[in-house]
Amino acid sequence: MEETVLTIEGLYKSFGDLEVLKGIDLQISKGEVVCIIGASGSGKSTLLRCINLLEEADGGRILFHGQDLMDTSVDIDSLRQSIGMVFQSFNLFNNKNVIDNCTMAPVVVKKIPREEAEAAAVRNLKAVGLEDFMYADPNTLSGGQKQRVAIARALCMEPEIMLFDEPTSALDPEIVGEVLDVMKKLAEEGMTMVVVTHEMAFAKEVSNRVVFMDDGVILEQGSPEKIFGNPENARTREFLARYLED
Repeated sequence: MEETVLTIEGLYKSFGDLEVLKGIDLQISKGEVVCIIGASGSGKSTLLRCINLLEEADGGRILFHGQDLMDTSVDIDSLRQSIGMVFQSFNLFNNKNVIDNCTMAPVVVKKIPREEAEAAAVRNLKAVGLEDFMYADPNTLSGGQKQRVAIARALCMEPEIMLFDEPTSALDPEIVGEVLDVMKKLAEEGMTMVVVTHEMAFAKEVSNRVVFMDDGVILEQGSPEKIFGNPENARTREFLARYLED
């Protein structure tokens, strides 16, 4: 049986009077790549931010290996170290060079010796094709390079699961591919990934499961073949119509 890494049960989240998540249930298995698609404002990014506790959900449970992240008695900081996050806007420390961006959390949070953290950073920067930029100032990098540094930085914490929040939406079209290639490689290596994306070709090619969200609920989910080839829900068909025509 596949090991369940993450279980979301009845998750609710509102901002004032606006109900953004309306009872989300979702399970993620070890090694699975789940792509979450849907129109802007459907709740995709809020769901991701709730999983990583960057937003506090109003109700429901988020179980990571059976431990409820919303239980106040749980050591959140310790559990969170196992959940990597890559943001739309990179979120690099612009006052630190590339390798310092990658070693800071392992040294400060995990208390890993600097030498060991630097060796891991070099390894991860090589994996994303940026070993020649270790001492570069982030301000001198292209958007695609910044996002690849952000992925390497997240990998330096040795996460069990990686969350990607529209990692290519801030990039110029011609450099989107370099970030998606790194993500494909991670998927092939067995990294458990939850990816909020507008890149339908990536979702179709790389994911094990596609989740379609609309207006704060999961309307439909299934294999890429099912969702892209034979969606059941009229709203899913409507959302995908432009992509399916292409």
